[in-house]
Amino acid sequence: MTKGRLEAFSDGVIAILITIMVLELKVPHGGDFAALRPILPEFLVYLLSFILIGIYWNNHHHMLHMVERVTGGVLWANLHLLFWLSLVTFSTGWMGENSTSTLPTVLYSSVLLASAIAYYILQSTIIRAQGPDSKLRSAVGGDLKGKISPVLYALAIGGAFIHVHISHGLIILVALIWLVPDRRLEKRMH
Repeated sequence: MTKGRLEAFSDGVIAILITIMVLELKVPHGGDFAALRPILPEFLVYLLSFILIGIYWNNHHHMLHMVERVTGGVLWANLHLLFWLSLVTFSTGWMGENSTSTLPTVLYSSVLLASAIAYYILQSTIIRAQGPDSKLRSAVGGDLKGKISPVLYALAIGGAFIHVHISHGLIILVALIWLVPDRRLEKRMH
């Protein structure tokens, strides 16, 4: 399989996930701003999830441009990432409807943690497949952002048992850390 085909498949799955998430938003009953108030928590969780999936899509795109060959391991690691990203849609809906409840926040944070781990596994699998002179290995270097994100997601899981807003804040912090595309990969692409 070529990396273009892998990227096209992944792009399609991610586009479907975003579409499914937006379809979960309920249309308000009424034509004024007051009608929007009840769906505001759902919309905010959707917005956060849209941004997080967009970050994965953007970094996935940059990472795949550094791939020289696609192995079976890379295919499976990519599917593993897509599996966890697909669960973002479910956890987004549940947390959106129960944004102040502990268990939906724990699930949402757990899915994000699993997605971060899956991304790391994909990145490591690609590096291993490319060998010691991997362009990706050189580009990611120490990968501080990649190491701190799972820690923050794990803290968000625990924080939900204290107060859900701790979790929300930590998840938003991860999004802010990654909002700017990974410049290390962009520099190596050109």
